[in-house]
Amino acid sequence: MATEVKGPASYFPSIEKKYSRPIAEWKELIRASPLSKHMELVNWLKSEHRLGHGHANALVAHTVAEDAGK
Repeated sequence: MATEVKGPASYFPSIEKKYSRPIAEWKELIRASPLSKHMELVNWLKSEHRLGHGHANALVAHTVAEDAGK
């Protein structure tokens, strides 16, 4: 039985499908950005890459948590 994906990662399949870019690539962009605050990164993804708010927020939240070792 497959484990249900919860939290920000649950958005990943739809993000990859809608924006035709793998999650690893989005994470690289976030990590390479000179921005550091959560909402700055979310707004940057929305304005520069045309992501929706929920998708941008999920990517930032997951990347920040991953980098914090959570």
